[in-house]
Amino acid sequence: MAIELSNESKFTCDEAALVSVADFTIRKMGIHPDSDLSITLVDEERIEELHIQWMDLPGPTDVLSFPMDELKPFSFADGPGIIGDIVLCPQFAAKQAKAGVDAELALLTIHGVLHCLGFDHAEKEEEIEMFALQEECLQEWQEQKK
Repeated sequence: MAIELSNESKFTCDEAALVSVADFTIRKMGIHPDSDLSITLVDEERIEELHIQWMDLPGPTDVLSFPMDELKPFSFADGPGIIGDIVLCPQFAAKQAKAGVDAELALLTIHGVLHCLGFDHAEKEEEIEMFALQEECLQEWQEQKK
């Protein structure tokens, strides 16, 4: 699994944990291990620009996801592909973090991976499924780290 992380923000966080939780989630979702994912950490100004450009929504946000090859869960047999790009804003995440910024960024990384794999939360049923799955991934990842 090739997970490239680039920290373009001035925020210090546990970058190795972000790669680890992304890798865990991708494997749990049955994606081919030779697939690629990019994670970029940016400041609030940059994520606001991207939020406006791609979502036509004002203001900064915590995470944006850009799927590439539209890989679906448990598509291992389809071979490797490009999962997509996740853009995180640590400064924004820090403002909403209840359990610490590293925990919030781990959750947002899982959220971004799931979006890249086709999950959404526009409808209530989708939200229930996606949020339960991201909590499951986070808990299992935290357990396996112990």
